[in-house]
Parts: sequence; structure tokens; C-alpha cells
Amino acid sequence: MIRVRFAGLAAGMVAASVACAPTAERATTGQVPVAATTSQPPSETLSPLLEQALPNVKGKTFTSAIVNFPPAARAVPHRHGKAFVYAYVLEGTVRSRLGGEPVRTYRQGENWVEPPGAHHVLTENTSRTQPAKLLVVFISNTGDKLKVDDPPR
Repeated sequence: MIRVRFAGLAAGMVAASVACAPTAERATTGQVPVAATTSQPPSETLSPLLEQALPNVKGKTFTSAIVNFPPAARAVPHRHGKAFVYAYVLEGTVRSRLGGEPVRTYRQGENWVEPPGAHHVLTENTSRTQPAKLLVVFISNTGDKLKVDDPPR
């Protein structure tokens, strides 16, 4: 099935025309009302750059990565285990919220840190047309997963 995301008036017109079509016609053409399809926003992708055991801190690993957010992308709420996280905005604008803190917006050249165990409840590219990109550094326990998504609700 091909999924198409419609916006505004166009979506309403398509939904109305499909919904008004006779049931037999909808069944033979294979059309599905727009309201019946669900579309998730795009998600981010993480591309590791360097992973290195810290020679002076037994059991800890340094990992750097680029995180790309396509336009309108949103990460699933998640945690980074016991890792200390540093994030730097390379391009675009990212909205972020850690559990218990207010929503913050970060632009190119700005950065933030996440303490071990922090719950990252919101991370999204604020633009619907431009990508956003982060440089992220993790100091984690060797062998730990760098990102654990919240279970689906």
C-alpha cells in the first residue's frame, strides 16, 4: 500500500470524495479512506563516528555519533541508560525536553547535556522543510545500549 500524507484542505477533499463513493466502488478500486490510514512522523537516524574504550576509566566507553533528523522527524521517548550525553546542534533547530524540565529549543551552535538515567520525552526537528543534525557524545558503561526506546503505549 502506498501511503501519502495530505495536508489541510486537500486531505479533507480527498477524504470526502472517497467517503462519498459507493461502498462497492471503494472495494473494487482498493481505495482506503485517508482517515483509516495512520502515518507516523519520520524518525531520526544515528550514525556512529567513533567508539573507543576510555583507557583511564575502566569499564567506560566514549562514543560519538551524528544524529540526522529529516524534516518533521521526531524521536520516540527514550533513555540512554547510565550514559552521560552531550549533544551539539550542527544544523537546523531541535526541540527537546527531559522529564521534569521545560521544553527547550536549540539552534545551530547550541548544546545541552543529559545526566545518566535522564528520560528524554521529546526530541524533534522543528522544521517541516529543512533537516536538523546533531553531534552526540556518549560516555557509557562498556557494552550498554546507547538508546532504549520507551515501550509502545
